[in-house]
Amino acid sequence: MSEFTPDEMNELRELLEKEKIRKLKQLYSHLMDSGQIDALADIFTEDAVCEFGPEYGNWEGQDTIRTNYHDVFDPQDPFSAMHHITNHYIDLTGPDTAKGRSYLIDVVTTIEPEGQPIVWFGLYDEEYRKVNGEWKISKCSLQFLWPQKMVMPSFATPYPQVG
Repeated sequence: MSEFTPDEMNELRELLEKEKIRKLKQLYSHLMDSGQIDALADIFTEDAVCEFGPEYGNWEGQDTIRTNYHDVFDPQDPFSAMHHITNHYIDLTGPDTAKGRSYLIDVVTTIEPEGQPIVWFGLYDEEYRKVNGEWKISKCSLQFLWPQKMVMPSFATPYPQVG
């Protein structure tokens, strides 16, 4: 087997960074759904911004993010909702920055079997930044697509852009 070319080595480094970001996004859902809100807030940068539209508003700064997630989720009722994140697409925009989009299927687990478990279909548009060698979420914008479409102006720009 031959050695990796310099281009292949760069591609492998990029894949490793993208995998770290995917792991961060998976951790986001696990921490939220299991009610570990303080740990959830810690995966955001100190100056992070969350744009959650008319449903939840805009949250600025890690302390506000922590407080507001505590207000939205009951840590005494873990996995009463489950945030399924799929189709995570990531672009590295610099050595310590990246952006991405992922799909959200948000379901509740506390309804009767004949009820509708789906709460939201949406898209997360996010920016990530490496802080002390660790990837964190620096901006999180949630575009709600169903049952009511509530999107921000940034949604009008297609992502990813090709060509």
